[in-house]
Amino acid sequence: MTWTFTTDLAAFVSAAHPAVAARPVSNTMVLSVTDALVRRGTGAYGDDTPFFGWWSGPDGAVAGGLLCTPPFPILLSVLPEEAVRALGAALATEPLLAGAHGFNARRPDAEALAGAWGRPTRIAEELRLYRLAGLAAPDPAPAGQARPAAEEDLPLLLEWLTAFNAEAGVPGKASETFLRDRLSYGGILLWEHAGAPVSLASRSRPIGSAARVGPVYTPPEHRGRGYAAGITHAASEAAYAAGATEVLLFTDLANPTSNGIYLRLGYTPVEDRAEVVPA
Repeated sequence: MTWTFTTDLAAFVSAAHPAVAARPVSNTMVLSVTDALVRRGTGAYGDDTPFFGWWSGPDGAVAGGLLCTPPFPILLSVLPEEAVRALGAALATEPLLAGAHGFNARRPDAEALAGAWGRPTRIAEELRLYRLAGLAAPDPAPAGQARPAAEEDLPLLLEWLTAFNAEAGVPGKASETFLRDRLSYGGILLWEHAGAPVSLASRSRPIGSAARVGPVYTPPEHRGRGYAAGITHAASEAAYAAGATEVLLFTDLANPTSNGIYLRLGYTPVEDRAEVVPA
């Protein structure tokens, strides 16, 4: 039983992808980040070199993995308990882990790693993963309609997603490369009212059976009018139309408004994750 660590993306995909892809719902973040790195290169999330790891069980079979795109925390897939314990021990000995900015993992795993890290930590964010059980239309329906975002919307998208990152505590500005990639397959929708955009929702490409909606953003001056529900409903429909059989999203548990919206649209909780960072 052992962890293998590397900066070789191709080696990680070859070794870990089958095990990670076997759990497309719980492993949605690892799958989508890996897909972005394969499509856009290892600099997709910043200038620092990403690193990767996978856990092999007693029979030699890979049972899960992790990746890190600095300055973001290490992102863990579903892992056996013994893999989490071994990762906690490796924090003191593995050079690639020495500069870790924290962990994003299923809550019990994040708490176990925080205890093993040997430094003060805090929970930066608590996330809940939802899957769509049966899509329900917003009631009451918001005024306006959805449309695909286009190249000419790019300055607005950069402005709004930079504001979203600031509210969510995500480091850095919105990535133009990320936005152009999503525009290339119709992955960003805008909700318009009276001829002006008032909300947006993005979605990932289907990876295996699953696509994930997010980010969803409404500027403060347009909130409270149901636009987020309308655009999320439209993005969820678009994910199904693109071939997904599982439509997922994450919410910040500190935001009861968004959690309530998604429950009313037919999303149901799957599991909670936590992002643990140095205190």
